[in-house]
Amino acid sequence: MQLSEAQKTVDEWINTIGIRYYQELTNTAILMEEVGEVARLMARMYGEQSFKNPADALTAEEDLADEMADVLFVLICLANQTGVDLTEALRKNLEKKTKRDAQRHADNEKLKS
Repeated sequence: MQLSEAQKTVDEWINTIGIRYYQELTNTAILMEEVGEVARLMARMYGEQSFKNPADALTAEEDLADEMADVLFVLICLANQTGVDLTEALRKNLEKKTKRDAQRHADNEKLKS
């Protein structure tokens, strides 16, 4: 699915099943909550923290994918609400990073090991 398709699909879902968009500030708070859920799983799967319930480790990869999808969904909601074309925004962002970081990462000794 292309980003533009995703934006349209989320908009259709919101306006039918979801009834309407939450206010932008509410969606920003929800986005932070969802990012926190991704961080919690990352800390347990790749960091030093362990799962409180060892059985949770069995579904961790599926849970991580679902939480990342939640982050993407809410980010798309915010983009739709604020008139951001995510395809164009990402294109411009990659262009900026490419110009800015053309030598930066190649010269970074920390990345060479």
